[in-house]
Amino acid sequence: MTSDDAPTDRGPAVPFPPPLLFVGGVAMGVLLDLVLPLPAVIPDARWVVIVGLALVIVGLGCMFAGILTFKKFRTAVYPNRPALLVVDTGIYAYTRNPMYAGLTMAYLGGVLLTGVLWVGILLPVVLTLLVTQVIRREERHLHERFPDAYAAYCARVGRWC
Repeated sequence: MTSDDAPTDRGPAVPFPPPLLFVGGVAMGVLLDLVLPLPAVIPDARWVVIVGLALVIVGLGCMFAGILTFKKFRTAVYPNRPALLVVDTGIYAYTRNPMYAGLTMAYLGGVLLTGVLWVGILLPVVLTLLVTQVIRREERHLHERFPDAYAAYCARVGRWC
């Protein structure tokens, strides 16, 4: 853990909870499916259900592990406040974004379980918005607030895994 004096900045100033991007992707995909349904291409097979459930379970596990680790060190989970420190232990020793990686896995698992292809087609849009509107703001904030510690952390740990 690397800490600093009490924050004086506004943090990453992300104006919305990042999971809303994933919820929005699902909602838009379901609406598109109602208006313009696509043919089913995901096989109706037991292995698809098993893989889908595994992705949802592992994804939600990663997300909650990230949340619990942030709560343990009393730093902001919702990126609208300044970070108090660079969290680099627990699941953060393996990925800089376990919550977002977990949400992505769960989202993909949901696509397999429901077969709603529009939701899957919209995932690149969701991830592009996540990177441009959330992750870049968070990374800029951490680089400004903890330049040496965050640079060293980025050199050790990848963004997604």
